[in-house]
Amino acid sequence: MRTQAESNLVFFGIYPIFYGVIEMEEVKVEQNSETDKDIVFSVEVDEGSSTKHKVTVAKEDLNRLSPTNTGAHDLVKESFKFLLEREPKESILSRFNLTTIEDYFPEYREKIKNRLQDRTK
Repeated sequence: MRTQAESNLVFFGIYPIFYGVIEMEEVKVEQNSETDKDIVFSVEVDEGSSTKHKVTVAKEDLNRLSPTNTGAHDLVKESFKFLLEREPKESILSRFNLTTIEDYFPEYREKIKNRLQDRTK
């Protein structure tokens, strides 16, 4: 008899693919500093082991990416959830500007706007 986790596991080649509910890594976001132009955050992603990241959000990007007046903290946290759905935490850059995500994932801008709008409903 298979466990629930084994029932949600399908092998595709040599890589397992999970279907169903997966426990999300814990994402801790803390604001470090703020200037007239930027807000800098420390982000820690913890799932047994942890990774640490420094993320800069330009205030003009905050307005462009978050038309619902979502704060920068929520934008960063949702952006990390977006990234973690696409890559392991160890693959996320240790220091980056939030708009760098678009360089790797062109759909980011549209997806993050939709996610933030869905949160306000």
